[in-house]
Formats: sequence, structure tokens, C-alpha cells
Amino acid sequence: MIRRIVEDLDMDVNVIIKDTIRESDGLAMSSRNAYLTATERQAAPIVYKSLCIARELFQQEVESNGDNNGSVLASRLREVVESNLQTEPLVTEIQYVSVDSRTTMEELERVEKDVGAIISLACKIGSVRLIDNILLYKDWQS
Repeated sequence: MIRRIVEDLDMDVNVIIKDTIRESDGLAMSSRNAYLTATERQAAPIVYKSLCIARELFQQEVESNGDNNGSVLASRLREVVESNLQTEPLVTEIQYVSVDSRTTMEELERVEKDVGAIISLACKIGSVRLIDNILLYKDWQS
């Protein structure tokens, strides 16, 4: 999105995208993590794990050519994230799971294998709101 703003405003700025900095268990580093109880902190990696499950599904679908010329239904990706989050009793609320265009941030119905997407979520563990996102694209390597 920032790249798009820079392009639209013809700014002389280089945008460098970096990976999210994560704890060793995958939880995105955030000042909000300090508000988690010890038990909630142990449960919190479910956020990143849920996104990774969607990425794995996307990779599997891309390798098998997807369900429509190499595309994957965004609803399937959202469903696997929500289902996995619901397995953790300390997730008290799923506020959103979104699959969006990497360039416009508009919600997608399908993720094209050659274009990819960004999948993001917000949920509460206890009373703490956690957010995270990952990129989906065909050449992703672990």
C-alpha cells in the first residue's frame, strides 16, 4: 500500500519491505504482547500458525493448479484460518480474517497463483488484540 502511495504521488522515495520480526515461536513482536498473561502468551502463536496453514493450502493448490486456472478461493483460505483459531479456547474473538490484493488492499474472491495476496487477521486472546499478516505468493520459500 505504501508503494502505491509513493507511486501515485510520484515521490522520490525507495520503499523497502521487510519481514515481520517474530519471537522464536512465530508470534509477531509487539508491545501488546506484554499485556498477555503467561497462559495467553503460550497460546498466542496460534495467530501465526493459522496464517501459515493458509499459506500451506495456497502452496498446495498452486502446485496442483488450483481450482480454476491456478487460482485459490479466498473464502477457503479464510475458513482454514478461522477454523484453526477456533481450536484455541483462549481466542475470545476473531475480529477479521482478510485476503487482499498486495497492491490495492482490496478484498479478493480468488488469489491468482502468479499474483498472490496478503492475508491478515485480528483476534483477541483474552482481552489483548493481536494482529498479523503474511504474504501469499507462488515462489515463497521457508
